[in-house]
Amino acid sequence: MALSSQLNSWAPRVLSIVRIVAGLAFMVHGLGKHFGFPDLGMVFDPGSPPWIAGWIELVGGALIAVGLFTRLAAFISSGTMAVAYFMVHAPQSFYPAVNGGEAALLYCFLFFYLVFAGPGPWSVDAKMGRS
Repeated sequence: MALSSQLNSWAPRVLSIVRIVAGLAFMVHGLGKHFGFPDLGMVFDPGSPPWIAGWIELVGGALIAVGLFTRLAAFISSGTMAVAYFMVHAPQSFYPAVNGGEAALLYCFLFFYLVFAGPGPWSVDAKMGRS
């Protein structure tokens, strides 16, 4: 079997692994904003944009991690990161490495990809026949 065939056969499972890791990492941002773990060193006023984003990060990250309503959660999360990038990071500098927006940019496009790629085989959506 050619190397590309072997790699292609693993692609759906690797998609699931990437989705799980990204969802958990995203969820940690929401945990920090709302429950102080990890301590982000900031307090956000209820109803403020970072407070709202924190709930999207927490709930969206959890849904993405387990693969439940993955496409919808990824779409909302992608949009949230686009808004965060353009409202918070882009005004500081054009370059993501300078404006600190690399994570927001990467989450935005990774979640956008999941909207189209779906959750992969290791997901609640797949178990329910909704992949």
